[in-house]
Amino acid sequence: MCANLSVQLSFINQSVFGFEEVSRLHGTMAFLRVKGSRNHHDLGLIALGSNAPSPPKGTIGLYHLAWEVKTIEDLANSIQILKNNGYFRGASDHGASKSVYGQDPDGLEFEITWHIPREDWGNFENKAIVAPLNLQSEIERYGIEKSTSKN
Repeated sequence: MCANLSVQLSFINQSVFGFEEVSRLHGTMAFLRVKGSRNHHDLGLIALGSNAPSPPKGTIGLYHLAWEVKTIEDLANSIQILKNNGYFRGASDHGASKSVYGQDPDGLEFEITWHIPREDWGNFENKAIVAPLNLQSEIERYGIEKSTSKN
């Protein structure tokens, strides 16, 4: 759900997600697909109007969604794009994954994540941490074109 479909689509088109619009219905609904996805659509949006209330803090609901990128450089590019557009909210090292957090125009949080190669998970196989992300160190360690995505 979103307040304004045009604003949300503009955000998505300027963001790092790589979505393409599949269909738009009645000016209030849109279906989007990640480029290269085999799904009909990966995201559906419904506009509720600018007067739609946001959920109160502390209520039950979805915390956030995460999208995986193929390389650590993709994650670094995501950070820059989010910062340039005012949507960057933070970054974390979760051990087996490195994550960037953003917020869309309606205030919904999302995560963009990159997983280190599975053979490097070690102690993080069954454990997660939340630590500051040292992006430069990760780029130096995992370098260019070390893809972990199966897409």
